[in-house]
Amino acid sequence: MLIIPVKDGENIDRALKRYKRKFTKTGIASQLRNRQEFLKPSVVNRGKLQKAIYIQSLRDQENI
Repeated sequence: MLIIPVKDGENIDRALKRYKRKFTKTGIASQLRNRQEFLKPSVVNRGKLQKAIYIQSLRDQENI
């Protein structure tokens, strides 16, 4: 659970901004998305490999 202390007289928009920043840093949303569907480790590794191949191809095109 995230706790954001709000000082006396502090603007609520500023407190919300601090909350959003802290929420994204903890990675809670990404964890929830990943846990919605189980992927086998081989599928995850295949996806990482395809991403690496794609990035490498972009770099190769850039150097031509």
